[in-house]
This record gives sequence, C-alpha cells and structure tokens, in this order.
Amino acid sequence: MKQRRILLLATAVLTACTFALPMLARAQGTYPNKPLKFIVPYSAGGLPDTVARIFAQRLGDKLGQSVVVDNRPGANGVVAAQALASSPKDGYSFLVTDGSMFSINPAIYKNLGYDYKKDFMPVSLAARAPLYLAVNPKVPVNTLQEFIALAKSRPGTLNYGSSGIGSTHHLTMEAMKASLGLDITHVPFKGTGQSVPALIGGQVEVLFSALPSLAGFVKSGQVKLLASNAAQRSSQAPTVPVIAEIIPGFDFAPIIGVLASTGTPTSAIERISAEIAAIAKMPEVIQTLNNAGIDPIGSGPVDYNKAILGENERLAKAITAAGIKSE
Repeated sequence: MKQRRILLLATAVLTACTFALPMLARAQGTYPNKPLKFIVPYSAGGLPDTVARIFAQRLGDKLGQSVVVDNRPGANGVVAAQALASSPKDGYSFLVTDGSMFSINPAIYKNLGYDYKKDFMPVSLAARAPLYLAVNPKVPVNTLQEFIALAKSRPGTLNYGSSGIGSTHHLTMEAMKASLGLDITHVPFKGTGQSVPALIGGQVEVLFSALPSLAGFVKSGQVKLLASNAAQRSSQAPTVPVIAEIIPGFDFAPIIGVLASTGTPTSAIERISAEIAAIAKMPEVIQTLNNAGIDPIGSGPVDYNKAILGENERLAKAITAAGIKSE
C-alpha cells in the first residue's frame, strides 16, 4: 500500500509538472509582459514628444501593456542616451527622437558621450515633419522660382529668420543658398515663437517653419507658402511644391523615429517596428499627426537607418556651408 501511495504521488507530481512547465515557458516567453518605456530627449510638447505620445497610446492598446513616455531633456541628448544605456537591453526601453541628435549635435558639440553607430539600433522611422518656405506678402513673389530669381537679382538685400543658429530651419536655408548660389542674410531668433511674428511684422522677409505655426496666417493672407523642404509633397499641403523639384535630392524635413540600445533582441525590434507600421496607417492617427504638421511614415529598421545616414550627410554639408564650428 505504501509503495502504491508513493507511485500515485509521483505520478500526480509528474502530471502537474507536465502541464505547468509549458505554461511557465509560455508566460516567460510572451513579449511584452510588462510596461514599455519611450525615452524622449526633450521636454513635453515638442515634436518628438508629440509623436511619442500619439504612438505610445495606440501601441499600448495593441500590445496590451502601457507605454510610458519618459522625458529626459538636457546635455544635447546625453541625458536621454544615458537613460537608455542604463536600462536593460530587453526590448522594454526605447528612444524616440528627431535626427538632429545624430546629425546636428555631433557636428556642433565635441565629446557628446554617445555614438549612433555604436550605441543604437534603428527600430522604425515613425514620422516626418516638413518645414515650409514662407514669405511676407510684401515680397513680390508667388512661386519658388520667382523667389529664387528675386534673391539672385538682389544679392545681400533679403533676410531670413530662423529658430536659432544650428536649427533645422537655419540649415535648410543655408543648404538652399549653397545649392543655388543665393546671398540672403540670416537673422536668428529663439524659436518659432519669435521668428514667425517677425515674419508677419515684416522684420524678416522669409523663413522656414512648420505648417501649424503658419496655417492661420496663410488663411488670413498674411503669409505666402512657396515650397516644402521634404523630399515629396505632403498630404498636409499637396499643392505646395517641394524644393527637391528644383534641387534634386534636397530633403531637410525633420525625421522622428524609435531606436533601441545595441544588443536589444531582434524579435523585440521586429515586433515594435511592425506595430508602429500598422499604427501609422490608422486613419485617426494620420489625422491627428497631420493636425500637428506631421506626416506618418512607419518604415522599418533598414529604411530608418538609410534615412538617418542620408540626413547626417546632407546636414553635415549644410553645417559646413553655414560656417558653424564645433564647440
């Protein structure tokens, strides 16, 4: 009887383990099984933060796990890069940033403390935010071609505003000037909150800015849009041409993407990339992003890597043209 009880007990334990082990394996192998984190190297309200929050909400719905946006501004992206580096490389922490962290910052600041090629793995190019070339209505032009002709006929007499030295707004114009041989004086401001009013008031005659900052003034006739700095026309303003139609390969629209630490499991990267691609096609997401002056993309790691390297090359030339020296 004793041996029979031992045999029955052993059989019961073995049966329980037979059922429990696969369930445990599935539980451990399920991804994700805890909240994810989007680290943003800027304060709340900026372009990368806006993209991060829009995608985080839908990604959380699709994954069944919350996606927390963690704003880590400071030190030209170093704070955010360190926050990502110090997180486990398990596919639960990602960086959401614009390309300037890898293109403009390394060219301007020495010893940043992070390196795109060594420290990061591209996950998805989530979105792009074109800037628009806008002129004060007193400038006697209505097309990009007319503006170029005017600038060439009056070298050194026109001026343009920007969001500051080294900003994409500044470098886009410098790249355009270098490509076309234009002589237009730069007037830097502290953000579009200053530069756009200066355009409306006539203190500057032209500038690049995002559509939401200009749309109201376009409707009231206080601003004329001449072109976009993206590679293709945007659904936000399909009738507005792109500079690339005159200067082949011209593309300075800021890109916003998701990256992981080097060493993150490929399976996690593929899963997040696929989900972001699907979210970028949602009609309500497209509308929400467009309202913020953003075009959804949702391409994968290979295309995102190409976009970053291409942007780095183009902006390096623009920085040289602008005469900006590293600090």
